[in-house]
Amino acid sequence: MSAQGSQDGRFAGQLALVTGASRGIGAATAKALAAQGAHVVLVARTAKELEKVEEEIFEAGGSATIAPVDLSEPEGIARLATAISGRWSALDVLVINAAAFPTLTPVWQIDSREFNNALTLNVLATQALLAGFDGMLKKSKDARVIGVTSSVGATPRAYWGAYGASKAAFDVLLDCYAQEVRNTSAVRVAILDPGATRTKMRARAYPGENPESVKAPEVVAERMVALLGEQFSSPHRERVNQD
Repeated sequence: MSAQGSQDGRFAGQLALVTGASRGIGAATAKALAAQGAHVVLVARTAKELEKVEEEIFEAGGSATIAPVDLSEPEGIARLATAISGRWSALDVLVINAAAFPTLTPVWQIDSREFNNALTLNVLATQALLAGFDGMLKKSKDARVIGVTSSVGATPRAYWGAYGASKAAFDVLLDCYAQEVRNTSAVRVAILDPGATRTKMRARAYPGENPESVKAPEVVAERMVALLGEQFSSPHRERVNQD
C-alpha cells in the first residue's frame, strides 16, 4: 500500500516516520516533509501536541497520521511497527529525533534514573526502531534513515557525560547499521548534528541564552529534507551550521 500524500513534491507517494514530532526539530521536519509530498507518521508521547502539528500539516495541504507512543515503553515500538506495517508495505524515510536530556552534572553525581531514561530512549529505543522497521525500510526503493545526534557524543564535554555517553552509543548503532545494510539493500543512513538550535532541550542546557541568538528548528529541517533528497554515501555525517 503506498502512502497517500500530496501528488506534488520531491517525496510524493512516500511514507516518512518522524519521532519526537510534537515540537522543535521533529515538528519542523515533519512539516517540511509533508510540504514536499510525503505522508508523515508523527510519533511522540502526547497526542494533543501531535494533533496540533497534524492540523498545521493539513492546513498547508499535506498529509499526516499521528501515532502517540512512549518510545521508552518496552512494547511501544513493537506495537507501532505492527500498526504501521499493517497499513503500509514500505517505509521510505525514518527520522530518529526523539531524545531524553538528563540533567547536566559531574559524572560522579549522575542520577541513575535519569541516566537509565536517557539510555532507554536514546539507545535502546533506537535499536528497537531499526529492528522494528528494518523490513519495511528494505522494501523501499530508496530508503533513508536520519539520526539526530549531538556533538558531545563525538567530543566529550565536562558535565555532559550522561547525555554524551548515550549519544555516542546512538551514533555507533546507526553507523554499524549503515555498514550492515549498505551492500545488501537500498537503505542509506545519515547521522546529523543540528548544532545550536532554538529548542526546548537547548533552553534547558543554556537557560541564560537568548533564543534568538541560535538558529530556528526550521533551518535544520530544511537541511534535513534537502539531504534526504540527495544521493549521499552511507553512513553519512554532517553538522548543520548557522549559515
